[in-house]
This record gives sequence, structure tokens and C-alpha cells, in this order.
Amino acid sequence: MHLADKRNVLTPDALALVDAIARTGSFAGAARELGKVPSALTYSVRQLEDALDVLLFDRSARHAQLTAAGQELLHEGRRLLMELDAVANRVQRIATGWEAELTIAVDDAIARPVLYDLIAAFQAQRVESPSPVRPAQLGGPARTNSPPTRLRFRTEVMSGTWEALLAGHADLSIGTSANPPGPHILCEPIGILPWHFVVAPDHPLANAENKLSALEIARHRIITVGDTARQLAPRTIGVLPGQDVLTLPSLQAKFDAQLKGLGCGWLPEPLVRDAVQRGLLVVKDTFDERVSHFHYAWRNGPQPAGKALAWWLDQLRSEVTRKALLGT
Repeated sequence: MHLADKRNVLTPDALALVDAIARTGSFAGAARELGKVPSALTYSVRQLEDALDVLLFDRSARHAQLTAAGQELLHEGRRLLMELDAVANRVQRIATGWEAELTIAVDDAIARPVLYDLIAAFQAQRVESPSPVRPAQLGGPARTNSPPTRLRFRTEVMSGTWEALLAGHADLSIGTSANPPGPHILCEPIGILPWHFVVAPDHPLANAENKLSALEIARHRIITVGDTARQLAPRTIGVLPGQDVLTLPSLQAKFDAQLKGLGCGWLPEPLVRDAVQRGLLVVKDTFDERVSHFHYAWRNGPQPAGKALAWWLDQLRSEVTRKALLGT
């Protein structure tokens, strides 16, 4: 088959079809999701396989299991679909100045209440409807609505905030480290977040009188939150050689586990402040003092920032907002 013919079969619909079958685990599940009959999906997949001269699914498996070639098509197809979405978003942004969607990656340590306040303020804006003929030109008032940009948030941990930005999964990352991993990334400081080493009152370290050494801490299970990076090298902070580790999916889960005495570890000072005051957690001095230098970052593309991103960047320039994001 000629290259042009292969391009004709690798349509967005065909790629989305393979993705749906892989996600649902069956042709029937994908058919329900796409509103088609299973036989139509089977026919479409066979056409795609014949055109590419490969086998995409292992028919001997009980469920729809991708072959190695199918896995590669799924991986590259998802990337291509994301790029097509990005093109559509850029076209709409150029036409109206507002992005179709703005995705913001937020480190798990960032305070959520201020984010909700910012979302409310963003949605409270009133912008003119981008219609070809404005009502004002016909003698009536111009229609105003909330910004047309859909907001999407994703929680990341450590290197995950950078990876989301670099991979194009986020337009803005809040809570990154200081060093941008690419030349086309802009980065500004938010501030410094202190962490406390805390244990439950009945934990063996709770009654230790002196500053805890690395050797003393290493004898006890440490609780960590897993780095969400998949492609960048994930980071591990606070774990000592040979130490027993319990890894949890979020800081809130880590906080709850330490309240129950399941282990020890560092937590953001604002998160543990109330629990420490109520005697539910005990702060211990250690050989190491831990702070995080948080930043926010965004891609510096050839086009000016869309109106939604520009609004969020303007809010982040406020010292009051930056302090609130850290809970300080």
C-alpha cells in the first residue's frame, strides 16, 4: 500500500476506535460507548488491519488484547489525537482570544480553598459573546457571558507538575520546582513552604527528647506520596537507605495515615497546623530541615497567551494570592 493510502485509513475516527476498544477492553464495550453495533467495529478494525497489513488485536484472547503493533498504534494515535485537539484549540484561541480549554496542573501541597476562590472569580467575569453581528450594532446591548474557556485541573506530585507542562497535558503548572526542564518554559516564584516532621502521640518517636537523627528515623516506617511523573525521572524525598516505606496517592491520605500512627514523615506546616494545636500530631526536631521553593510555570509559545491563561497569570502575580496558595 502506498504511503498516501495508509494516511487515508489512519483517520481520527479510526484512532479513536482503537482507543475506545483498548479502554473498554472489548468490542462490545467500545460499541456502546461510540453508539455503534459491535459488528460495525469489527469490520472497521479488519479494514484498518488489512490496510496496514498488521494484526492489531489478538483474537485468541478472552478480552480485546492489543498486539505489539496495536500497542504502538494506540500510543502514537493518542498522541496524534492530542495534537489535533491542540490545533483546534489554537485555531479557536486565535479567532476569539479565549482558549477552548485551559488545563492547570497543581501540586498536591498547594492549598485548595484559594484555587476555588480563583475559579469563582474567573467564572464571574463577563465577556462579550463572539457573534458575527453584535446586538449592539442593531441597537441593543451586547450579550455578555462567562468566559467560554473550560477549566480542567489535575493534581500532580513533584516532577509530575513539570511533566504535565512539557507533555502538553497542562497549559499552566502551579507548584513546580525552581529549574525549568526546557528552554521554552517561563517560571516565576510563588514562595517557600515549610514542612514539619510529625508523628502521632502514640508513635515510638513521639517521646524522643533530642533532635532526631537519620539513624533514629530510619528505624521507623516513613510515609511518602508517590511522584506522579511517568516519563521524567521521579523524585523521592525524605526516604533514608533501608527504611520501610508506605507510599500513598495524596498528601491528604498521608496526613490521615500519620494521624493513625501508621508511620512518620514530613507534611506541609499549614496542613498539620490545626492537628498539632489539638494534640493529634506531634512535631519533632530532626537532623534535616525541609522547605519547598514553589514556582508557577507556563510554556512560552510563538503566539501571545490566550485570555484565560493571561487572567490566571495576572492573578498569580499578586503576593496575596501567592501566600494564600501556600496557606501562609
